[in-house]
Amino acid sequence: MAPTSAPWHSETALDALTLLKTSFFGWLHVTNSLYDALFAPHERSERPFLTLDNGHSISYGDFVARGAQMAQVLVSCGVGPGDRVLVHAPKLADTLALYAGTVQAGAVYLPLNSAYTEAELAYFVENAEPKLIVCDAAQETEWQSLSRGTQASVLTLSEAGGTLSDWADAMPRSFATLPREDADLAALLYTSGTTGRSKGAMLSHRNLLSNARTLTELWHITDADRLLHALPIFHTHGLFVALNTALLAGAEVRLMKQFDVDLLLEELPGGTLLMGVPTFYTRLLADPRFTRDLTSAMRLFISGSAPLLAETHAEFEARTGHRILERYGMTETNMITSNPYQGDRRAGTVGYPLPNVEVRITDLEEKKEVSAGEIGVIEVRGDNVFQGYWKMPEKTAEELRQDGFFITGDLATSEPDGRISIVGRAKDLIIAGGFNIYPKEVEDVLNGIDGISESAVYGVAHPDFGESVVAALVPEADKVPDLDEVEAIAREKLARFKHPRAYRVLTELPRNAMGKVQKNLLRDQDPGLK
Repeated sequence: MAPTSAPWHSETALDALTLLKTSFFGWLHVTNSLYDALFAPHERSERPFLTLDNGHSISYGDFVARGAQMAQVLVSCGVGPGDRVLVHAPKLADTLALYAGTVQAGAVYLPLNSAYTEAELAYFVENAEPKLIVCDAAQETEWQSLSRGTQASVLTLSEAGGTLSDWADAMPRSFATLPREDADLAALLYTSGTTGRSKGAMLSHRNLLSNARTLTELWHITDADRLLHALPIFHTHGLFVALNTALLAGAEVRLMKQFDVDLLLEELPGGTLLMGVPTFYTRLLADPRFTRDLTSAMRLFISGSAPLLAETHAEFEARTGHRILERYGMTETNMITSNPYQGDRRAGTVGYPLPNVEVRITDLEEKKEVSAGEIGVIEVRGDNVFQGYWKMPEKTAEELRQDGFFITGDLATSEPDGRISIVGRAKDLIIAGGFNIYPKEVEDVLNGIDGISESAVYGVAHPDFGESVVAALVPEADKVPDLDEVEAIAREKLARFKHPRAYRVLTELPRNAMGKVQKNLLRDQDPGLK
């Protein structure tokens, strides 16, 4: 039975029109490229798709049928093509089915980070103007309050069910797919907003599908693979890189509620593919149970969303015999580069531009392309590049050039053969006394010091030099860093203007949900130089 707070599809003229469209498109073939590629081929498949933590397995056919039930609920709530469906829900099979249903109904999927505060969530409701909000059942009261005065209905999801799941249970297991053009929006993903208000990156059917096809072929993903999925699904990595490629290839997915070392160690012998962030690999390496024998069935380990230390690369290969494949991408572009599947997966680099993706590195000031070996800003052009920022035409114009290149803000160098190495973010560049200091140069030295697990280098205000270098150090377990020795090594290996003027010893670095170090928090919380 449908929840009393949700409108029945027979109650409005709009929904009557939707039913008419559904009937019409039932006999007329329509094109919805993302649905046609990812979901439609599996409509009658009995192959396993999702295996959950409780051992329950869901076939491809049943998953697609569940997506159709979700699409029925959406149109019954008045959701039409182009409307936003805001999702702030747990990592569940029904949350993924909602993604499928949103695509099939021609709407725009808008997942939100579960760590956002109520004040941040209020901004997204105001900015995105969703037609439907799907939230964790435990947060329904807060979301009802946030949605008051808007056009949005609120439905819930939880492991125990929820109003969305209950309503979907009563719906038909088929839905006449609504047409969408390649340039139509499929998703709206908000950036982390570390330097101002979060920006909504508009991603089209073409953006998502082109990237999924490229990565599936590049990484040799097939229906023989079993993906161990421990990433969150509100981010492009876990949702679009991992799941879209699995769907395109017909691979099986072991869907884990969250990253858990014990569970992952248990699942490794039955898996072939893991997509993770550096934290996954460092925590696995910290466990003595993680051995070469345990990974013997694995085909590929992929890392992204944050830089992977060269030391982690080396230790992982020594322990398992596997060389981690590191790649690079952004919310606005999906994936941009990848180390090769066959060939040299070199530590400290993110590989080569993907097929059909153009990358150039330009000077910070003159905006001209730099030579190999010189530092500049990565710019990218291709079908993977987003359509612009939601309701921010000025910001879109600033970062999307007229020739179609997107200015990523990431600083990098390239080798003569095109291999790319990231050296930091332009906003993290430190300018001290007129000299440019790239934090990664300093971090590479500090990370190589015995007893230092990792470091983060950032700039703080200085009355004479403009900025000065500060280094946050995380020591290895049970070790206390000798700061005099650290300073001596820095003096030996770095030019004087690059020397940290202060060291902060921390138990861990602040990170976002994808493992990326939040240097803005380090800067904001730093006591400054005396």
